[in-house]
Amino acid sequence: MFLALSLATIFKTSIAIAIGYFLCQCGYNVLFHPLRHYPGPKLWAMTRIPYTCMFLSGKAHIRILEFHKQYGPVVRIAPEFLSMSHEDAMKETRDHRKDGKALLMKEPIHHADLQKTLFGATRDDHTRYRRAVAHGFSAKSMQDQQPLIQTYISMLMRRLREQCDGGSTALDMVKWFNYATFDVIGDLSFGESFGCLENSDYHPWVALIFDVVKDLTWRLSMKRYTLLAPLLKYLIPKQLSRRFEEHSELSRAKLQKRLATLTDRPDFIGSMIKARSKSENSISLSEIETVAAQLIIAGSETTATTLSATTYYLTRHPHVLATLCAEVRSSFSSEKEINLFNVQNLRYMMAVINESMRMYPATPGGQPRQVDESGAMILGQYVPGGTKIEIWQWALYHNPRCFTRPDDFIPERWLDDPHFAADKKDAFQPFSVGPRSCIGRNLAYAEMHLIIARLVWNFDIRLAQGSDDWDQRSNVLLLWEKPGLYISLEPREISS
Repeated sequence: MFLALSLATIFKTSIAIAIGYFLCQCGYNVLFHPLRHYPGPKLWAMTRIPYTCMFLSGKAHIRILEFHKQYGPVVRIAPEFLSMSHEDAMKETRDHRKDGKALLMKEPIHHADLQKTLFGATRDDHTRYRRAVAHGFSAKSMQDQQPLIQTYISMLMRRLREQCDGGSTALDMVKWFNYATFDVIGDLSFGESFGCLENSDYHPWVALIFDVVKDLTWRLSMKRYTLLAPLLKYLIPKQLSRRFEEHSELSRAKLQKRLATLTDRPDFIGSMIKARSKSENSISLSEIETVAAQLIIAGSETTATTLSATTYYLTRHPHVLATLCAEVRSSFSSEKEINLFNVQNLRYMMAVINESMRMYPATPGGQPRQVDESGAMILGQYVPGGTKIEIWQWALYHNPRCFTRPDDFIPERWLDDPHFAADKKDAFQPFSVGPRSCIGRNLAYAEMHLIIARLVWNFDIRLAQGSDDWDQRSNVLLLWEKPGLYISLEPREISS
């Protein structure tokens, strides 16, 4: 009896202490924390719980925009987090600093599971990885890779013709763009496609990748609660955790298969192997594995996302679609003339794709950086050391302070239309800036131009019933969780 009472007392006392500690921490965060002077909702300044709920809701990008409209360009969104929505924020937090100090570091918790990749590596490791893979993204390599890329895009066009049933069957273009981009990047990375186009379905590993992204969303959220992490980790769905391990195992198997193939094909593995042969300190085999696996995601899902968004906005704006079709169909006398290089001369096409990335950026979330212990001057304000800074691209690009009519799809804003002279175009950095900017930028642009050009060359396209508000029905869980985008494709009769 006495023992039972003692245990009950200990339990109640422990609960009271925990609650007391939590309340004291909340009070400190609001009244004494170094970020106390920054504007933002007080509840969010007290505790990280509202931020976590927002982060897992899928609608964080919308909430962040609402905060910036209410509080201004710099908002405190968690005890140690600032969100910035300003045209100079990207350059001042990701590029070389004006004061000559070191670049802001990648926020450790957010990038903990990505330390051996281009995404989350330390500065020194990132330099090694980027140098090792750089040749695979050179202009010469793109020229050598063009036949391979064209092969898959031609297969995409054939499969679309077969599946659309003369225009009577609407196709989910999110899937088809993913099939194509994963096949391309799979071949460029590991020397073989995933067979998605051939089988009209996702390869098991591709399906795994989408689950891994969800797993990372949960992992990041749980890891921020240091004291409770051992318990909170059990909230991560077990199926997602198993998927993460399966992804690593398949990456390893793919690499071993590619290494066993003696070839001088111009792919990313070949580029890294050559770098490794020149210097033992260049990149290890385990690092090649993780970097190549990362390239699969970075070089496929994001490209497919922009292709999906571009197709959606084109079908929602018939006058834009008509202008683009006229540009493409008048620039070439046959489909054979459409290649990776001459599509980059399509000026209106570039404006359409840029506007699609502004409206629906492939990486919409914060990608946080952390200020070092000495602090930093950012946007004219001193930011204390240890502060974590996020820049939500979607919120920035939809901020009326930076863009005129920000919620309207208007490619002309990128063509020197005087109505948009006040736009803060420097804010638009879909591939980031500085030494960690996307190494595949040129390849991504060329691939997107090529696929859209050949799509409108081969088909008249229209949005099918049920796909209205496709962009608004999408959720953000690190990357976009996209609903099906159903498009009716009517094959064109093209005279030879």
